[in-house]
Amino acid sequence: MIAEHPAGRAFDTMADTYDDDFTQSDVGQAQRSAVMKDAFRIFPGRRRLLELNCGTGEDALRFAENGWRVLALDASERMIACARVRRENLGARDNPQFRQVATEDLREIAGEFDGVFSNFSGLNCVRDLAPVARMLAEKTTPGSPLLLCMSTRVCLWETAWYLLHAKPAKAFRRWTGRHQAMLQGMPVDVYYPTLNTLKQAFRPHFRLRGVRAIGLFVPPSYVESWIQKRPLLLRIFVRLDAMFSRLPLLRKLGDHMLLHFEKTGEAV
Repeated sequence: MIAEHPAGRAFDTMADTYDDDFTQSDVGQAQRSAVMKDAFRIFPGRRRLLELNCGTGEDALRFAENGWRVLALDASERMIACARVRRENLGARDNPQFRQVATEDLREIAGEFDGVFSNFSGLNCVRDLAPVARMLAEKTTPGSPLLLCMSTRVCLWETAWYLLHAKPAKAFRRWTGRHQAMLQGMPVDVYYPTLNTLKQAFRPHFRLRGVRAIGLFVPPSYVESWIQKRPLLLRIFVRLDAMFSRLPLLRKLGDHMLLHFEKTGEAV
């Protein structure tokens, strides 16, 4: 049940400060801007979009403002409550729709969608993505794009930053493919699949169309206090990300990978 979902419980404790800590941070805005630039290019306009792990609704609200009909899901009851408050403050009533549903429980939802979106590592809390891919195939129209932003297994920034701070355990915490994170004192298993593993998990229902790094030069969010004092450097990093984030090797070494899948004609 949702109430027992470990990631949902952990993010409940972070919901009230999440926007201040990340959404409105310099790093958060820089990384989100890169994701959304691709999202508005890839998704067909004014159609039905399913968002997984929507958090406080930042992206869902932006999609809705630009004509999409959005159903946004999250395992965290408190995140969904914050998202609904934000929607009401904007004067919206029924779009986006926000529901507390974990990614593993997608069969609970009804309807068909023309695209699927998940931002900033929510899917890294799911151990096995192959069943998720099958459920998404059941709920999407032919040719539907999936745009998934996931934490990488190797983040150059993270490794270098923590080695410079003499914290080797943190520097290499992703490299094994699994790490137990502590969120507000609550343990959450986080998984870091490779690009090849992700491609296999989504076959045969979805084919990979493109990959880019998010946060290759732009640093992870825990570097916010350092980069906030260096706005010019951040602007340079944003430009470097735009130039180099799609190169075959570098695209797997940022803080996140942005994966663009497309639904195939394979039977579910």
